[in-house]
Amino acid sequence: MTTLMFILGIVVFAVGLLVSIAWHELGHLSTAKMFGIRVPQYMVGFGPTLWSRHKGETEYGVKAIPFGGYIRMIGMFPPGADGRLEARSTSPWRGMIEDARSAAFEELRPGDEKRLFYTRKPWKRVIVMFAGPFMNLILAIALFLTVLMGFGIQQQTTTVSSVSPCVISQSENRDECKQSDPRSPAEAAGMKAGDRIVAFDGVRTDEWGTLSDLIRDSAGRAVPIVVDRDGREVTLQAEIATNLVAKKDSDGLYVEGEYVKAGFLGFSAATGVVKQDFGDSVVWMTDRVGDAVDSLAALPSKVPALWDAAFGDGPREPDSPMGVVGAARVGGEIATLDIPASQQMAMFVMLLAGFNLSLFLFNMLPLLPLDGGHIAGALWESLRRNLARVLRRPDPGPFDVAKLMPVAYVVAGVFVCFTLLVLVADVVNPIRIS
Repeated sequence: MTTLMFILGIVVFAVGLLVSIAWHELGHLSTAKMFGIRVPQYMVGFGPTLWSRHKGETEYGVKAIPFGGYIRMIGMFPPGADGRLEARSTSPWRGMIEDARSAAFEELRPGDEKRLFYTRKPWKRVIVMFAGPFMNLILAIALFLTVLMGFGIQQQTTTVSSVSPCVISQSENRDECKQSDPRSPAEAAGMKAGDRIVAFDGVRTDEWGTLSDLIRDSAGRAVPIVVDRDGREVTLQAEIATNLVAKKDSDGLYVEGEYVKAGFLGFSAATGVVKQDFGDSVVWMTDRVGDAVDSLAALPSKVPALWDAAFGDGPREPDSPMGVVGAARVGGEIATLDIPASQQMAMFVMLLAGFNLSLFLFNMLPLLPLDGGHIAGALWESLRRNLARVLRRPDPGPFDVAKLMPVAYVVAGVFVCFTLLVLVADVVNPIRIS
């Protein structure tokens, strides 16, 4: 049964992956057609074609390897300086450029001269190339909001999990009380496990972050605390102690190894699944985007540890880069977890949301062959044309992105090597969630 559920989890993730890729390419397709660019192909996947059908001038299909997708637009690159497409150089670097240029004009038909990608204004080309990643961003936001506002996420609550019998500095690595330790304010006030704090010093709140800040700011004061105990509200009186507690940063997160003197009540907050309102959801998603950007920037620095995890005896770090195979494996593990089905579904949706956010950020890198590289080329063309107009110089014409193809092949080679490294690590030393 466990094996069957594991396979089912992988299948569910694979379907979500295909939908995400198809959604991405739909952004390119719809905007290209909107601007009159001819699109011969719309494909989900790579390799041999499993199914395809022509509708109008476009062939729609699914290929065997579900690790990507593409649309093919005619005229992605302008013709060479001589205006001909058949020019061929013996230089390998020039050959790359001319091969890319020739491929951009495959299936050129009479009347297509005004339907080429490169003939569109730069702002239209930016929209076409940005539309794909933007669709992933929209999908990521929708999926995140579904989990945050529909299912909820695990977080600390205002419910008491346990009461500390004494006051112990959080900088001390011990749990047991000494005779010299003073009694904790929570125990002295009669607080019990299961109590839900609904008001502190006259301020009603159901958020742990707000309650924690109120406690920290009340050192040395006697305050009333209202708790919900078995359905009825009980008011307790507590003398808030001053203690050495973990420092918080500007985002309300604990700073490891740093402590400050602040108010201390003496209880542990229970964790639970809490639905977020729209404002809290936006803040949470903003933080996740920041984390994702930081992780993307840190990728090169993680290669040595990833290599050691794949080919050596090094551990696989929890924040290590993970590929499609690793994510599918996580999907399989989610299906085998002994948790409510609603939480399994929430974890699946969150996994796909994170995948779509990564697709958006990765594709926005200003490097060919990524979408961001074509966007950068269009923006550069717009800049130099406008500059020429201001300086009353001749129009330099379209920027020939094909000239960057040698760099694109190098970038693609680096991506392929990195992908293979992640694949090996995902197989021999995978990240596990359980």
